[in-house]
This record gives sequence, C-alpha cells and structure tokens, in this order.
Amino acid sequence: MKNLAAFFLFLTTVFATSSITAQADSSLMLKHLLVLTETPVFRNASHPEVLDEHARYLCSVLRQYCDTAYEQPYRVNEITYRNVIGELGPKSAPLLVVGAHYDVCGNQTGADDNASGVAGMLELARMLHGQPLRYRIQFVAWTLEEPPYFRSENMGSYVHAASLHEQKADVYGVLCLEMIGYFKDEAHSQQFPLGMLKLFYGNVGNFITVVRKPLKGRFARKFTRKLRKADAIPVKRFTAPKWVTGVDFSDHRSYWKFGYSSLMITDTAFFRNPHYHEKTDTLQTLDLTRMSIVIEEVARALVVL
Repeated sequence: MKNLAAFFLFLTTVFATSSITAQADSSLMLKHLLVLTETPVFRNASHPEVLDEHARYLCSVLRQYCDTAYEQPYRVNEITYRNVIGELGPKSAPLLVVGAHYDVCGNQTGADDNASGVAGMLELARMLHGQPLRYRIQFVAWTLEEPPYFRSENMGSYVHAASLHEQKADVYGVLCLEMIGYFKDEAHSQQFPLGMLKLFYGNVGNFITVVRKPLKGRFARKFTRKLRKADAIPVKRFTAPKWVTGVDFSDHRSYWKFGYSSLMITDTAFFRNPHYHEKTDTLQTLDLTRMSIVIEEVARALVVL
C-alpha cells in the first residue's frame, strides 16, 4: 500500500507540473492594473469609499475563480476597512496564503506599489483554478499596508494573520507579492541595503527576489527552491534578519509575528525603482512581459509544493 501511495503521489506531481502550461494573460493583468490606477481619487486610507470600490471589484474577480470570495471588514478610528479573501482548493487541506496589498501611499496611482502585486495575485487565482492543489489557497487583498498604519496592528495583513491565529488555522505558509513589475537591464540599476551585496547579486535590476528571514520554516525553504528552478527569469534569494533595511517592509512581517513561514516576492522596491512612493509610479513604468513571467513561475512553483 505504501508503494501504491507513493506511486499515486508521483503521478499527481507529474500531472500538476505539466498542467500549468497556459501563459499568464497580460491583457487581463493590464485590465486589473487600469482599474486600480485610473481612478479620480487615490486608493489610500483617507478615502475609504475608494478602497471599498476597489474591494468590490477584487471580490467580483475572485468569485470567478474561487470556491468562495468574501470581505473581512474591520474598524480603525470609526472607519471600516476591508480585506478581500478568495479561497480555492481542498477544504480540509492546510492553508496557503497568497496576498498583496491594494492601498497606496499618499496621493499617487501606485502602479508598481502595489497594483502590480494585486494584478498578479488575481491572475494566479485564474491560473490555479481547476488545478490539483495540495493546499487550500487563500488569495488575500490586504488593505492599510501603507502609512500611516504601516508597522501597526491596523494593517490588513495583521488583522488577517491574527484571525488565523485565533482560529488555530493550520497555515502551511504565506506568500506576499510586493512590487513585481519594475525591471531594468542597465548597469548600476540595482542597489542593495548593504553595498557589499553587489559582489554577490550584481548591479543590474533584471531579476526577481525572494526575501525571507533565517529560520524561515518549511514553506519558505521549499517554495524558494521550486521557484529558483525557473529559467525564464533570474530569481535571487535574499535571507537576512528583519533589522536589515527592507527585509520586513511589507505584509509578510505581520505573519512573522505569529510564527508563520512567510516570504516576500519583490522587484526590490526602492533599491531599484526610483518611482517608489512618488507620483511617477505609473503604469507606463511597468514591464508587463516580465511581470507575466514572474506570475507563471510562481504558479508552477505553487502546484508542485
């Protein structure tokens, strides 16, 4: 029986690996990017009605691909904000959270930060729909990642992580998509928190980075190993304690606080993108081709975990 079970697991893995053959649909991602960025009022904490409008859109998209999709409302200073959650995969399996924040910092469109991550998350839901998944995936659009609530318990990711902890949910891991659309091929287009890292990673901003901390847990190790097998785009691994600048600069930090194995996939934000938290962070600066490749490789890694 053990040999039969092992053979069945082998067949399942082979099927899962070969079944993700469709390319990411860059036209669909562009549609999501346009919805997120082309609004007369910016999607920040000062405009909860705009965030609500986007939450409704995100929920409607996730309903197309997920078994269920719903909002997770919570109150901050007498105002209601909302995470949006879609679930896909076997209901009795451990949870795998895949998320991106949909709010912006101040008065800007936030194309890379973080409409790129949200569009990528929605496309992952489409690509993984109907796949033989081993985990129950929660696709989560977090709110209030940006200032003035960054690093606080008012972050949508903290609220979601706390709810999982309270429920004693069986969480296998958490994947945070944080700025995945900005790439450059020119020399010296990539900076690092420590200058000496250029000796190991180079100075060209043409790669995607998996950011995690030491003692990262099984999910972080296994997912990183699967993703680094990708040959369509360079994938770098950066492991460092959270005191290193930038390592915990997104929603994955909320899950670290509760002991979950969590990592961030990023184009490295302000270490590469000069438009970070600026009005110039617009759709025209994104590389949709390479952004699509990143999502394809993430999808392939997820189905073979």
